[in-house]
Amino acid sequence: MKIFVINAGSSSLKYQLFEMPSPQPVCSGQVEKIGGSAEIKHVIAGDKPLEIKRATSVVNHGEAMQEIIGLLTDKTIGVIDSPDDIVAVGHRVVHGGETFSEATIITEAAKEKIKQLFSLAPLHNPVNYECLVLAEKTFLKAKQIAIFDTAFHQTIPPAAYRYAIPSKYYDEQQIRVYGFHGTSHKYVTDKLAKHLGQIPSSVISIHLGNGCSMAAVKDGRSIDTTMGFGPLAGLVMGTRSGDIDPSVLLHFAEHYKMSFGQISALLNKQSGMAGFTGTNDMRDVRKLINSGDKQAIIAEQIYVYRIKRYIGAYAAAMNGLDAIIFTAGVGENDRDIRRLVCADLDFLGIELDEEKNQAAREAVCELQVAGSRVQIFMVRTNEELEIAEQCYQLMQ
Repeated sequence: MKIFVINAGSSSLKYQLFEMPSPQPVCSGQVEKIGGSAEIKHVIAGDKPLEIKRATSVVNHGEAMQEIIGLLTDKTIGVIDSPDDIVAVGHRVVHGGETFSEATIITEAAKEKIKQLFSLAPLHNPVNYECLVLAEKTFLKAKQIAIFDTAFHQTIPPAAYRYAIPSKYYDEQQIRVYGFHGTSHKYVTDKLAKHLGQIPSSVISIHLGNGCSMAAVKDGRSIDTTMGFGPLAGLVMGTRSGDIDPSVLLHFAEHYKMSFGQISALLNKQSGMAGFTGTNDMRDVRKLINSGDKQAIIAEQIYVYRIKRYIGAYAAAMNGLDAIIFTAGVGENDRDIRRLVCADLDFLGIELDEEKNQAAREAVCELQVAGSRVQIFMVRTNEELEIAEQCYQLMQ
C-alpha cells in the first residue's frame, strides 16, 4: 500500500513515500524557502541511494507540490507511474483542538473544522489546510488522512489542561492546554514499548529539537505536557522563551510600550538559546560553550535546569518513574545535554552510564547503569513513519 506523507511548514514542504507495511521509505525529500528561490532535496532509497539537490523559484505550496510530483513520476528516476498509484496521503496537521483525538479521514466537515481552528495555530493550520486541498486535487484516487499534533495529548485530565481563569474563556474559546509534538511523543513511547515487550507504567518523553517539549505518559497515555495553548510554554527552545511570568509581558507592554506583535516576535523568534547566544543551533552553542562564552554557558544551565524541574514534577504527577526518553535532534545527538540532565537525579533512581551515553548510535539505546531503578533511553523519532503507520491502520 503506497502511502505518501506530507509535513508542511509555513515555508517548507517535507515528504516521504512508504510502501506499507515496510517502515523504510521509498523516497523522501523537502522543498525549503518556499516563496522565492527555493531549495529542493529529493532522496531515492535502495541499494544505491540517489540524492538530487537543486535550486529553483517556487512561489507557493502549490508549485512545490508540482515539483514533488515531477520528481515522483520522472521517466528516469520516478518511483510511481502516476499520482493515482497513491492509496492514501497522510497530512501532519498541527492543531486539532478538542475535536480531533485520532487519525481522521478528511471530509468536507473535517476540513471545515480545521478551518475553524486557524486562530489556534495561525502559522500552521492554514498551510496544513492548503496542502490538504492541493493533495485532493493532485492525488485523485487517494484517501486524505489528517494526523494531529495535539491528538496524543487529548487524554490529559482537566486538572492538567485547565487554566485558572474565568470559565467563560474555556466555554467560549476553548482556552486550555493542548500540547504539541504529540506525534513524536507517541512514536517514541510506542517504540519503547515494542523494545521492552510491554508498556512501562510511568514514562517521561523529552523531545529536544529547535522546539522542545516533554510529556508525562502514564500507561501509554499522555497525562501532562509542557507546551500549552500554543507551542511557547514549557522548556527553553531554539528561539522560544518557554515558561515566563505573565507579569513580564505586562511590563513589556507598559514600560517598553511594546505591541502584542512585538511581544510575540520577541518570545517566539528572538528568545531561547538564540536570545542568549545569537544562534538557535545547539551545535554552534556547544562550540561557544567550549570556547568559554559566558552567555552560552548560562543558557545551557537554564536549558538543562528547566528539563530537570519538569522531570521532578512529572515523576510526582505519575507517583513514580520507570523510564525517560531523549528524542529529536538535540535529544538524539547531544550527549552532553543528556549527561547534564541526568546528573544529580540519583535520588529519583536516574543514573546514566556515560560510556553507553557516548556510544549511543542505534534507533533505541539503553543508557542507564546496571541496576538503575529508572531506565534511560535514546529513541530516534520518526514522525513521518508514525503518520504512515496511523494511515495504514486506518485503511485496514
